Amino acid sequence: MESTPAATPQATSPEWWRLPIVWMVLSGPAIVVVASFVTLFLAIRYPDPVLQPPVAATAAQLPAIQARNHAATPRP
Repeated sequence: MESTPAATPQATSPEWWRLPIVWMVLSGPAIVVVASFVTLFLAIRYPDPVLQPPVAATAAQLPAIQARNHAATPRP
């Protein structure tokens, strides 16, 4: 009687969509794309109001404005 080798199962890799790491890698960019569309929607739906230019300073406010500007400028 001749012994035949037992059939060994072939080690096949599963389909790519069945691997969890693939979905973890693809979910990051997909979430960013969805978040960018949400941000675009919010920016279009609720725009920031246009700021009005400051009202001209009165004579009483000029010393305070000059002191603020002097404190904000760097020394030469």
